Amino acid sequence: MKLEDFQLELTQLPGAMPVWHGRVDAQQWRTACQQVRDKGGRLVALWAADNSDRGEAFSVHAALTVQSGLLVITLPLHDTSFPDVSDIFPAANRMQRAVYDLFGVKAGNAADRRKWLRHTAWPADKFPLRKDFQPNHESRITNHASEASDDYPFVRVEGEGVHEIPVGPVHAGTIEPGHFRFSIVGEGILRLEERLGYKHKGIEKRFESMTLAEGARLAARVSGDSTVAYAWAYAMAVEGVTRVTPPPRALWLRALLLERERIGQHLWDLGFLGNDAGLAFGLAQFSRLREDWLRVSQTLFGHRYLMDTIVPGGVAGDIDAQGVGRMRGEISDLGKAVALLKNIYDEHAGLQDRFIACGRIKPDLADRMGLTGLAGRASGVAWDLRAQFPPVPYDNFDTRMATHRNGDVAARVTVRFEEIAESLRLIGLILSGLPAGDIVAPVPDAPENAFGIGWVEGWRGEVLIALETGAGNRIRRLHPHDPSWQNWPLLERAVLGDIVPDFPLINKSFNLSYSGHDL
Repeated sequence: MKLEDFQLELTQLPGAMPVWHGRVDAQQWRTACQQVRDKGGRLVALWAADNSDRGEAFSVHAALTVQSGLLVITLPLHDTSFPDVSDIFPAANRMQRAVYDLFGVKAGNAADRRKWLRHTAWPADKFPLRKDFQPNHESRITNHASEASDDYPFVRVEGEGVHEIPVGPVHAGTIEPGHFRFSIVGEGILRLEERLGYKHKGIEKRFESMTLAEGARLAARVSGDSTVAYAWAYAMAVEGVTRVTPPPRALWLRALLLERERIGQHLWDLGFLGNDAGLAFGLAQFSRLREDWLRVSQTLFGHRYLMDTIVPGGVAGDIDAQGVGRMRGEISDLGKAVALLKNIYDEHAGLQDRFIACGRIKPDLADRMGLTGLAGRASGVAWDLRAQFPPVPYDNFDTRMATHRNGDVAARVTVRFEEIAESLRLIGLILSGLPAGDIVAPVPDAPENAFGIGWVEGWRGEVLIALETGAGNRIRRLHPHDPSWQNWPLLERAVLGDIVPDFPLINKSFNLSYSGHDL
């Protein structure tokens, strides 16, 4: 859908990505969403803001993909409700419920208005992202005996032979908390319902006490396995509101870091996917490769997971000719090793028996439900910001998007293998074309009440940062959005018809973030 098709007054935001912003009324809110969906567009994120510090009421925002880029619409509210759009974009369901838990602003006429993020961490009449909320001991549930029970209304499946298996939120492994309620007959899964929100780290509230410079470190820690993606998206938003263009060398180095992050995570996942299907050899080999990869990151960039390497205005460190040479040898060796392991995975009958047709999401369901990122590409959703809207330096590379249509564990494994190969190719191109020059530009103070967006294709999918500035170069509101928001509901669908022992394998094939969207 083209921007001129909207009957809206739109402003293009400055920055590296094509983003337009406009204010709408309640009718236009739904109309714009419906128009985007009818033309094949998607909901990227939905969030809210409390504007009482500006003498206004609440507002809700939605980021939508259109043919020209990203359309962000803002609906100022006159009360505490806004039109439901979960019938248009099913992914909006949990986002709208989270908006109520955090702001007390509800989606009117929504079919599902159960709480989402609030367990017993704060009283039902308190809303943590309102400006007047003060996080202190008085808001803790230990002082509210009446809230001692969570009483979440899971959907019950009844019938002869139906049993429930509750799993979590505390798990046997050292992982983040999440509750999974299985309804089964024998070992066959009839229904899975998730309950997340156990972490709630208070990150969005914490941003409101920070300057733009301080916020960079917190942004890099929103999700530890996607630190580069979040740091780049944050830097992009800051550079938009301050109208700063980083030096070319810095942008090329950012892409290098992003591809290193992508490869490291795919290596990790491929090892555990082999292990979950009974091939411990795969875990041993991919763990070894990943450890070598992380050690080179530590040596060249000062951190195994590349934290704090991206800063507003550019990057925090450079590589010299010796580092370039070391990385060339590294990508050559890794490419050969991964190709050999791919052949082993592809030809291992036991592994393929577990992978093929397991945890399938068909392309039509993936499109309707808004599946995104690598999981979406494995189900025929051809979407990758590096290819559709390539920022510098991806506009030089003609990124090859890995897509498949089977939508099962095997397809998600194949996408990971192909994305490692493509990332190694991109790193080689970056090293060959890396321009000389500075690695950081000075960032002036941002104007008050400026609005900026960062939008980056992380390894899991597209990461979005929405930034509003306040007085004194401070953050007034910041919303980080993880692609797991879109993909968790599809995991509930992927397991239907499979057996309970297949759940760990299916879950790992998506590898969604428990806490990266629980802020």
